[in-house]
Amino acid sequence: MNPLPDSNPVRAQIAVGAAPVFASALSGHLDARQAAVQVARQCRADLAAHPRGPGEGADAPACDLAILFFSSHHIDDARLIAEAIRTELAPRVLVGVSGESVVGGETELERQPGVSLLAARLPGVNVRVFKTDDLPVVRPDSAGDLDLVRRVAGFGPEHRGTVLLVDPFSVPVNAVLPILAAARDGQAGSTLLRPVRAALRPGARRAPIIGGVASASPRPGGNVLLVNDSIFRAGGVGVSFSGGNLRIDTLVSQGCKPIGKPMVVTAGKRQLITALGGRPALEVLSELLESLDDETKQQVRRGLFVGVAVSEYKSRFGRDDFVIRNLIGIDQSVGRPPKPEDEDSGWSPESEAEPARGPGGAGVGAIAVAHLLKVGQTVQFHVRDARTAGEDLAMLLDAQRLHDRPSGLLLFTCNGRGSRLFNQASHDAAMIARAFARPADETTGAGAPDGPAVLPASLSGVASAKGGRPLGPLVNPVPLAGFCAGGEIGPVGAEGDVYVHGQTACLAIFRAATSA
Repeated sequence: MNPLPDSNPVRAQIAVGAAPVFASALSGHLDARQAAVQVARQCRADLAAHPRGPGEGADAPACDLAILFFSSHHIDDARLIAEAIRTELAPRVLVGVSGESVVGGETELERQPGVSLLAARLPGVNVRVFKTDDLPVVRPDSAGDLDLVRRVAGFGPEHRGTVLLVDPFSVPVNAVLPILAAARDGQAGSTLLRPVRAALRPGARRAPIIGGVASASPRPGGNVLLVNDSIFRAGGVGVSFSGGNLRIDTLVSQGCKPIGKPMVVTAGKRQLITALGGRPALEVLSELLESLDDETKQQVRRGLFVGVAVSEYKSRFGRDDFVIRNLIGIDQSVGRPPKPEDEDSGWSPESEAEPARGPGGAGVGAIAVAHLLKVGQTVQFHVRDARTAGEDLAMLLDAQRLHDRPSGLLLFTCNGRGSRLFNQASHDAAMIARAFARPADETTGAGAPDGPAVLPASLSGVASAKGGRPLGPLVNPVPLAGFCAGGEIGPVGAEGDVYVHGQTACLAIFRAATSA
């Protein structure tokens, strides 16, 4: 990646007390340039419709930040899209990423052409754009290196949060996230080698890090990221917000349900688990699968996952205590004595997990997980489950009743959700959009925009609880944009540690700080 043309903070010359203003738009136009023009003009009009706040001068920018999402169909036209948006909207900063599908308002355009845009006027907010390539290599015991990370990433005393967009083939996101979190929290030393926990005063709030992994292509070099007029085929881009009347909250909703009981890894190495609770891992897994009901067995056939506990200091684990990882394979050779043919393959006992033996010294196998594991960690098997996913999202949205209405929303939902999980399009987007803006009354046409309305998880966004009749239009909807990601970045657990997830919906919620 080349250096950013302008990586300095955007410093809005407006009163700190003015509230942020957001707008969003979605276009499914087949022509990439036309789609870009449509969303840019819509956002420009919506931003202009909001009167300037106290202290905002006539010379203040019409748009401080635009975050762009475009489907794989438009990858080759990324530069054309960026040019059109910069011409029509003139954002001070434009960042973007390609995805398999894009999200706007209530709609998820799954595996079809789409351009989605979130634009914002951010009075008094500093916007820092950085590349992951510019982050220094952090030595485990160097506070100086973390100071440099803070400067590059724009982490300071007034840091409000960071949105991170990365390419999966060129950015080791599981290594980058602990570094960013440690720099944010002012930590150094061995904390970088384990999930980061802030040494903050009780009750102190940690600025969230949230985002998504590009999903437009399954091949290296196939995804696109952009910053202003620069196009990149690798790397990652971060946007950090500091100061001003802005608060960023997050919501991370799991798409899986646990099966069996939590178990401790008692033997294994790196990504391989050879023993759980002192027993051979494959034996434990086999017994679990045999005990399942027919419905759950069907879910296992569609995919089996491993939840890794984010904290070992709990006696009971709940929905927010695991990060979901793919079970990537089963190796029945692990733990067996070497065979002559292994000499040519480079096999050695050191390359395996800690050996575990069955009767007569036979190998007992291993479970391979897309996560670096350690002996002593707690894990639990999971399956994708639409009912659980919907109920979890509804519960988290219902909790938003405790807060004031947001100004804008960014959604990073897994490309394994949507119709692949719920057998219906736009499940997550529709639920979220309607949680923050009530539908119009079907009889009177009246609305109630002063409070959220969370729909039952079973609803599709086009059917209501009253006999499946169409839902009315949204009254004063909150601007929402996003994409279906190949991995979702967001905080979980009581400590708010940040992870890259699978099968989740991660939502960034932008509010005025003075009214949160």
